[in-house]
Amino acid sequence: MKLTQIRNATLLLEYGGKKFLIDPMLADKAAWPGFPNTARSHLRNPLVALPMAVDALLDVDAVIVTHTHQDHWDEAAQQAIGKDTLIFTQHADDAALIRAQGFNQVRVLDDSSEFAAITIVKTDGQHGSDDAYANPQLAALLGDACGLVFQHRDEKTLYIAGDTIWVPPYVDSLTRWQPEIVVLNTGFAQIDGFGAIIMGKEDVLRTHQLLPQATIVASHMEAVNHCILSRQELREYVEQHGIQNSVLIPADGESCIF
Repeated sequence: MKLTQIRNATLLLEYGGKKFLIDPMLADKAAWPGFPNTARSHLRNPLVALPMAVDALLDVDAVIVTHTHQDHWDEAAQQAIGKDTLIFTQHADDAALIRAQGFNQVRVLDDSSEFAAITIVKTDGQHGSDDAYANPQLAALLGDACGLVFQHRDEKTLYIAGDTIWVPPYVDSLTRWQPEIVVLNTGFAQIDGFGAIIMGKEDVLRTHQLLPQATIVASHMEAVNHCILSRQELREYVEQHGIQNSVLIPADGESCIF
């Protein structure tokens, strides 16, 4: 397994002999405004440039879009990715949207899907607090977001938690699948008045405490305006708690091999 942190939640995964591009945000630096009503909304997104040319990301067997928020599936990705590319989505609504954008090989993930000899399990999460989802307008904006478990007879079990806070479905996924590698979106993105909509540093510690044998990979950091947890702050936190040997904090463009 080779996992490359591209930028934000964008990952390049080589697993079981196949290559996946996950949650592509491929825009140039500062291409679009900050998300309104969020932390540091005056900053333009993406905050940083891609660490490699877009063309280097397109030779893949499939694209997986965990949800269609702009920082996971942007216009630049829609323009760059071939219309015949196989794209997996979390549900029929996202599939319909992506088909309407001109893509003709869109497949909805079942609870458990097979691709070649790889099993891809779709997991649940919650992209914000209960208070956020109690607000109808905000609930519609946050929507659904899934996680992914990858299994293959020759690979370690990988769990990409996706855009979620710490909720029972996340704990259930850790407990059920016992992943050896856990990718957490740990930028601690903030909506004004409603708090975090993805995980932060305390969730890294709690994940380690629940599954101490796993290696945790921190993603979704330092690339969009509302993600306020920096790599340096997380690095200091995991060292303070003595779990630095279990937590990887890759830079954009850095690969981890398991």
